[in-house]
Amino acid sequence: MKLTSAGRILAPDPMKSHTEYLTFHTKKRRDLVHLTPTLEPILARSGIAEGFMLVSAMHITAGVFVNDNESGLHADIWEWLERLAPSGPDYKHHRTGEDNGDAHLKSILVHHEVIVPITKGRMDLGPWQQVFYAEFDGQRDKRMVIKIIGE
Repeated sequence: MKLTSAGRILAPDPMKSHTEYLTFHTKKRRDLVHLTPTLEPILARSGIAEGFMLVSAMHITAGVFVNDNESGLHADIWEWLERLAPSGPDYKHHRTGEDNGDAHLKSILVHHEVIVPITKGRMDLGPWQQVFYAEFDGQRDKRMVIKIIGE
């Protein structure tokens, strides 16, 4: 608690926020983008030392997740997603003229956002944790919002 020289309680400093948007246009329909190196300078620009970073794909056929940056694991993730939501023509969604029913389901499995704690001005990730953007229906512009709040 901060006090004035007259003994009155000072209001706490207001919480700060910082927002940036990224645009992805992957060359492949399905792709994985390692985000951690992109997020670190965004956090530095925010000036926030303690708080949280929201990383959210703004599309229903993309996702964001935290995991190890290891190519064998990435291959396993793609194979697992393909088993659970296989590509193919048999989706009712395709009756609308679309061809990305599997991409919508893969997005649900991965989820569209993560929240990363910020401690002492750094992303407070575990020793092997990295942040990734997963594209399931790419080759067109898609946006992501990064929202950092704290002090």
